[in-house]
Amino acid sequence: MNTELPVIRLRPKANARAIRHGFPWVFADELVTDRRTRAIAPGSFARLEDAERRPLGLVTVNPNSRIIARMMDTDPEAAITRDWLAARLGRALALRERLFDAPFYRLVHAEADGLPGTIIDRFGDAAVIQPNAAWADRMVEDLAGALRDVAGVSTVVLNGQGRARGLEGLAERTEVLSGHADAPIEVPMNGAAYLADLMQGQKTGLFYDQRPNHAFAQRLSKGARVLDVFSHVGGFGLAALAGGAAHATAVDGSAAALELARGGAGRMGVADRFQTRQGDAFDVLEELAAEGARYDVVICDPPAFAPSKQALDAGLRAYERVARLAAPLVAPGGYLGLCSCSHAADLTAFRNASARGIGRGGRRMQLLHTGQAGPDHPTLPQLAESGYLKALFFRLDG
Repeated sequence: MNTELPVIRLRPKANARAIRHGFPWVFADELVTDRRTRAIAPGSFARLEDAERRPLGLVTVNPNSRIIARMMDTDPEAAITRDWLAARLGRALALRERLFDAPFYRLVHAEADGLPGTIIDRFGDAAVIQPNAAWADRMVEDLAGALRDVAGVSTVVLNGQGRARGLEGLAERTEVLSGHADAPIEVPMNGAAYLADLMQGQKTGLFYDQRPNHAFAQRLSKGARVLDVFSHVGGFGLAALAGGAAHATAVDGSAAALELARGGAGRMGVADRFQTRQGDAFDVLEELAAEGARYDVVICDPPAFAPSKQALDAGLRAYERVARLAAPLVAPGGYLGLCSCSHAADLTAFRNASARGIGRGGRRMQLLHTGQAGPDHPTLPQLAESGYLKALFFRLDG
């Protein structure tokens, strides 16, 4: 037995069965938080026991977080070393190499890949680590070393930005851990070319999760005029052009993201069929309606309007508003794609909000397709938060 590690224990009413069956989190109100537990340094490891002192596994502990413990290994005697990290990374890599011909994908999707609170996106010879849990932040150099050993990348960037780190009590920081990231990287996806800025871009620089939904939108876009709202670096718009769209307009609030989108269009040789419009998406949707603009395909992929349960009602109203403003811009018989990356808004709630918005926009609808994140974003069935992305494609009449 590893007697050097502290032992933490569930309260009698905590659901130990759920943890035994794969739920990876322990919330602060489920744990006996005595003085010794509260003194554990964030990101340290401990052995977790149930209320009857039976072992459940090895966890990482952060007394500063509502998720006070995250399961690392069901073996309570496991040692979280660089070799342990390499084994988890190797398992994740084997899946991605079976799924994709080129090394551009999400390599690690947090708990679903057995590395709690940790995101790693790969961009060819470079990778970006988002250590959103205290243990990963503390061991990021070991993570980077194991990543170089297992995947063979030379450039590793730490992107320590975002809401998740704040919930863990972690400061924001971005730095190059090895190699260099002084220019955007061209990423091929669905026949399009995207430019990812690993240092200054949003999240890790590109959203791989929409890959299958880009592909579905391509099927609707041949010969079409396409409007891509909340486009980031060209997401759906460039995919549509790669699929034979006649023209695409990208709308985003970030001038830097739109510059990258134009660069991608240039690399694809479709700059003459691509235009951008910078501004608040809600304002631009209203302006386009006033101008009488109509498109064969409109797709809206906003940020997470409902990042927590507390924000759910306001978030659903925002999704409804997006649908209401976008629906009138769709030509009769055209298509509307609506997306949500809010894990707090489940599929039913998001679908209902979208349908209300389309109806309030004066349109009748058929729901054609419901999409989710690609297989490089696997879900942990016991953890609803790991299956966050929803994409709805409607055909509109009236």
